[in-house]
Amino acid sequence: MALYKQSIHSLYHQPLRIEHLQPLLQICNNILLNHFMSTHRKRKPPKVVLPRPQISEKKLYKRFVDYLPVRVKGGDGGNGLVAFSSLPCKEWAGPDGGNGGNGGHVIAVASHNVSSLARIKRDLKGNNGVPGRTRCQHGKNADHLYVNVPLGTMVKDKTTRTVLADLKKENQSYILGRGGAGGHGNHYYLSNELRAPTIAEEGGKGEERELILEMRVSAHVGLVGFPNAGKSTLLTTLSRAKPKVADYPFTTLNPHIGMVEYNDGVQVAVADIPGLIEGSHMNRGLGISFLRHIEKCLCLLYVLDMSAKDPLWHLEQLQYELEQYMQHLSKRPHAIVANKIDLPESRSNVELLRNSVKLPVIEVSGKEHWNIDSLKQEIRKLHDRFASYNSQTT
Repeated sequence: MALYKQSIHSLYHQPLRIEHLQPLLQICNNILLNHFMSTHRKRKPPKVVLPRPQISEKKLYKRFVDYLPVRVKGGDGGNGLVAFSSLPCKEWAGPDGGNGGNGGHVIAVASHNVSSLARIKRDLKGNNGVPGRTRCQHGKNADHLYVNVPLGTMVKDKTTRTVLADLKKENQSYILGRGGAGGHGNHYYLSNELRAPTIAEEGGKGEERELILEMRVSAHVGLVGFPNAGKSTLLTTLSRAKPKVADYPFTTLNPHIGMVEYNDGVQVAVADIPGLIEGSHMNRGLGISFLRHIEKCLCLLYVLDMSAKDPLWHLEQLQYELEQYMQHLSKRPHAIVANKIDLPESRSNVELLRNSVKLPVIEVSGKEHWNIDSLKQEIRKLHDRFASYNSQTT
């Protein structure tokens, strides 16, 4: 500041020279530099926008669930209230505690708009009732919790495995867990003998159960085969389903459903069943859970890898595993799909297979989209002959 005053004084008492302006220029530079540094410090660093992480394949591919254990609990009832009224002209007006509302039920409803149990939560809890209030105001009854399930869903007890309900028709319902009743308030206990009751009732607890939801029929046609036989590739070619496709075995761990559409508006559900191995009926490689999915298919398509050494042995082994799991399961309406026909070693195996079996053999190539129309016609024949009858779904 002293330097600034000295420079001003020199301007008024001495002739103006360039040397006199140097202190002023230095002061202005310092002021501008301090202002720049202060404003630069207050600025926030720019936000770094990170790219979105890629969706994992477990979330990318939708799962099809036809067997789901659930824990159900009905809503609790609201508690009753102990209260006494006091009016301007009547200080002791008597008890006025209201009753609690009833708890909500958990109800399963069959609907044709639902095709899988994947969207149902494993823990289903009903809504609780509202407690009672003063002036004899009763609590509100809770709304019921409705759970939409596919047509043909069976409700079983988890411990005894007994079938409690079979929801076959549209809007058919079953109460999975009942809600508790609302408790009575002290006004409910008012009588000539008891004019000032000081007791109230707690709301009832909701019913708790452990159940199993299981679909009776999951698909019209099931693709059965050994691992890496090309079942997922075929389903991708036949429908708009997008199962995981890779060149290693056990790519598919959960069944996938695809809809095969025809010109007349008919849709046929085709299921990609995870691959079976030798000893699946003894639960090797999660064989029991995979065979359970096959049990819920009306018709079967044996998908054979024609580039293997002995496709006929694969067919016999698949039929053996099905028979060991359930009698006459392999006798369901079926056909043979000779896949990977585009490979050079497959041509000789096809001729040997045709001479050994008396079943229709459809030669296809899921990768090259070869002869897919013939496979669709065979699927439609199986659907029209067997899957359209209601007697086959029971």
